[in-house]
Amino acid sequence: MSPLRDDALAYAGHQVHVMRRREVGTLLSWAGDLNGRTMLDVAGGDGYWAGQAIRRGARAVSLDLARHKLAFGSRLKHRPGLVEGDALRLPFAPATFDVVMSVCAIEHFDDGPAALAEMARVLRPGGDLVMSADALTRAERWPDLFARHREKYHVQHTYPGERLVKLLDTAGLEVVRQTYMFRSERAERLYLGLSAKGGRVGWNAAAALSPLVALSDRRTPDTTGSVVLTHARRRQP
Repeated sequence: MSPLRDDALAYAGHQVHVMRRREVGTLLSWAGDLNGRTMLDVAGGDGYWAGQAIRRGARAVSLDLARHKLAFGSRLKHRPGLVEGDALRLPFAPATFDVVMSVCAIEHFDDGPAALAEMARVLRPGGDLVMSADALTRAERWPDLFARHREKYHVQHTYPGERLVKLLDTAGLEVVRQTYMFRSERAERLYLGLSAKGGRVGWNAAAALSPLVALSDRRTPDTTGSVVLTHARRRQP
């Protein structure tokens, strides 16, 4: 397979999506000026989004357990450093990175608080953690869809914003800002419905709806939603 085709496939898989472009674009903007800064993307798959950080001047590393994703990422043009490893036991020394990013990964971990503690450990004092997570604040209204979502994507736990604030505080991080995506009841129902279909039939095929979801979010109070985006900063000693 040619490098150009690999890059095109990666673009289609990550950018042509009902939410990822807006989601990760927000996280990267919250991280601020990345020029010359070190970044770790935890559970970053093929490293595509860490590669976008490289385009912004970062020295980035992406960590994941899936070898096939890492193998694909090694063929991308803007590939970061690719490391096979466990988010619950990050293979890095304390205070290694200026920025840690994690895109909708923590909900898949058996022990989310342990993963946050590891992210905090490898983050330098004053460094930035930017992350997203399944919040699904109304999931109990659609128990069948929620059950299918959990099974299909191996979702172990959900993390509403207030829960993340407490967990991050325990890990030594102070939340700077948070925002929800898919805020309205209709949007949250859409999120779970797309999840039930999955893949190109769901998330990617629904990319055309992204502007409508963004408009709906702007018109809805920022207190509930399917996905919560969080920017936190490691406290100075």
